[in-house]
Amino acid sequence: QVQLVESGGGLVQAGGSLRLSCVASGGTFSSYPMGWFRQAPGKERELVAAISWSGGSRYYKAFVKGRFTISRENAKNTVYLQMNSLKPEDTAVYYCAATRDSTRRISSGSDIDYWGKGTLVTVSS
Repeated sequence: QVQLVESGGGLVQAGGSLRLSCVASGGTFSSYPMGWFRQAPGKERELVAAISWSGGSRYYKAFVKGRFTISRENAKNTVYLQMNSLKPEDTAVYYCAATRDSTRRISSGSDIDYWGKGTLVTVSS
């Protein structure tokens, strides 16, 4: 059973930075494409960024491009989301997610096999 555990959320002022981490256990992390999703109050969960199993391919939604960076350390079974220049509209629960299919390009929640429980990011104005 694959488990994903996020950490690093919290309260930050607009313009500030946070780094989220997600540690995986119980599976072959190094072969899983990974993604970060978020869900704001009253809104649907949406993809923020995704990374291939090797880290060689990365994808960002337009609303975070240039501000957020996704990365991974396969030796540590960990994926990161560095978030800079945070805005109040970035406030959400952020979820780490994985797919078993190493060839899959994550584009939506339907691509996901495993979810973390989420970590709350609150950006004050």
